[in-house]
Parts: sequence; C-alpha cells; structure tokens
Amino acid sequence: MSEKAIDFRAQLAQLDPDTRMRIQQAVLEIFSQREFHRVSLIEIARGANVSLQTIYKYYGSKEALLFSTLDHWMDILAERMLDHLQGIADYKERLRKVFWVVLDFFEKNPKVAQLEMSSVYVNTWRTQGNFESPALFGTFIKVLAEGRERGVLNDEVDEKILLDYILGVLSRLVQMYIHRGQKEPLTQQANALFEMLWRAISKPI
Repeated sequence: MSEKAIDFRAQLAQLDPDTRMRIQQAVLEIFSQREFHRVSLIEIARGANVSLQTIYKYYGSKEALLFSTLDHWMDILAERMLDHLQGIADYKERLRKVFWVVLDFFEKNPKVAQLEMSSVYVNTWRTQGNFESPALFGTFIKVLAEGRERGVLNDEVDEKILLDYILGVLSRLVQMYIHRGQKEPLTQQANALFEMLWRAISKPI
C-alpha cells in the first residue's frame, strides 16, 4: 500500500465511526442510483446529516469519497472470502468457494454493484493508488499462485490474466443479473457456472 493510501486511511480513522458509516451509506444510496457527474457533495452531506466541511476535511474530493466507500465494501468482501476459505484443503474447492462468495456478496449487496456500474469510471479508479483494495485482489492472487504451484491452473499466461478471466466472468454475471432484474439467485447456479470457468483456467491435460 502506498504512503498516500496509508495517510488517507489514518486520516479517516480519526473520523467518528458513526459519522463515517452514515457517509458511506449515503454514498451507496445516492451513487448507486445516478452517475458520478450527477451527484453533488452537498447532496451526500445532506443524506448523511453532516456538514459539507466534514466531507472536505476527511475526504477532500468527490472521487476520494466514492472510492473510499467502494474500498470499504471490497474489504468486507475480502474478509468474507478469507472466512469461507478456512478449512478447505482441496484447491479446486477453494477456488469454487471464492467464486460462490463473490456471487453471494453481490446478491446480498446489489447496491454495491449498482454503484460500480453507474458511477465508477475504471480508468479513474485505476489511477487511485489509495484504492487498490490489496486485501481483495491480494486474496485472489494468493489463491491463483497456489493453484500454479500445485500445477492445476494454466501456466501459459500470467496469473494476472487468470485473474482477468475470473473477474471478467464474475463482473458480467453480476451486472446482467441486476440489469435483467433476475429473481433466481445466481448462487443456485454457482456450481455449473464455476465448472464452465474452471475449464477455461485449469491446466490442459
């Protein structure tokens, strides 16, 4: 994590937890409904019942406010992954569980996915060194590296390409699940969907 990211997190740690939670909830509610450029900081401040001065003091900009909230949710997802991975020895089943946890997370938190779809500009997020979500992507890379070491994942491409495949599939599944207003949980089809993905990333026999 960069020094800038550490400083930013240290600054946020000084913010009252209840106030921070209200701000994050307001960000989630408002940004999940409208595009980034159509949301104002004063609207967030009113929704969180805080002053605009507080927003500027602890976040500094609308971009920082948005990505900080997204970073918070990605940390929660990473924690759930680590919890569910405990006690699973078989590698394929570990990756299957990671796949299921992501689907389950966005089924239960659709507004997080809507926030990403409507307000997050990927190129902007990528340049925000403070918001790399090392806990989440670090967990993914660790699991993929383990698969390469065990000789079960495709070793003809970089691990980051394998990660792109997995995240690309998950992202599309979640986006279209929400866009189509589907009622049946994606997790009901998780095993079949994972087996399709596994055939794409496993080492050819």
